[in-house]
Amino acid sequence: MDLDLAGLYVPLVTPFTAEGQLAPDALEALAHEVIDDGAAGLVALGTTGEPATLTAAERRGVLDICSRVCRERSVTLIAGAGSNDTRASAQALAELTAWPEVSAALTVVPYYTRPSEEGVVAHFTTLAAQSPVPLIIYNIPYRTGRVVGWRALRRIAAVPGIAGIKHAVSGIDEDTVRLMADLPERFAVLCGEDVFASPLLALGAAGAIQASAHVCTRDFAGLVAAWRAGECSRARLLGQRLAGLSAALFAEPNPVVIKAVLHAQGRIPSPAVRLPLLAASDEATRAALRLAADAVQSVS
Repeated sequence: MDLDLAGLYVPLVTPFTAEGQLAPDALEALAHEVIDDGAAGLVALGTTGEPATLTAAERRGVLDICSRVCRERSVTLIAGAGSNDTRASAQALAELTAWPEVSAALTVVPYYTRPSEEGVVAHFTTLAAQSPVPLIIYNIPYRTGRVVGWRALRRIAAVPGIAGIKHAVSGIDEDTVRLMADLPERFAVLCGEDVFASPLLALGAAGAIQASAHVCTRDFAGLVAAWRAGECSRARLLGQRLAGLSAALFAEPNPVVIKAVLHAQGRIPSPAVRLPLLAASDEATRAALRLAADAVQSVS
């Protein structure tokens, strides 16, 4: 079940029409665009894709499209699956067998119920033993309410069937540094907090899952590649330029600003999101568009 997770993965938005319906052609075009610009793969049904507000049929449609694109382009497909219920998460993972192109499942640390660290380890150990694909743990304490320390993360990393972690802890803290200091060879750390991608890559992360990379995809892919190649000066320059863009794209709840920018660029048919999200403000959209243009000029 070893899986090479090096590179940039784009967690795709789910485009909607102006009437709020799924826009499958736009999703397919967007998937091809980010791959053309250097993404190593796609994430379907990540948080950026608003899966909680999609119907079951829409979620299947998203997976159908992303599977077809990844098969045609020979790139990696990661699918979001799992919740704070271990039994339901196991069922969701089992259902991924309908899409053989799925190479791994992005599975969140159990949220809201706030289990102990022992409970978190048991949750993922149980899921990994049953899952048809390797797991990538999604560690995002500010959403889950559960901090998982480096010792527990090392234990999870050693579990067979767990390929890596999307690490999004709102900074580079002691747990991150201790985790990065001694990783199993087969375990990949992927940057999951866009503003902090460059420093985590500098510490040795294998790649990144970055929603910001819908915009300036080529430059975000270049950031990952530069750090992995040891091109520190170029990597620092890219990281400095792109951090401001990422901050602007996350100035309001994800993915509202990203969708507004993609719509302004003519890449999706509307900026629509579903409640409880609200559309991005004009101010946030203008700021992100300006920084996107500045980033392209600065790194070109």
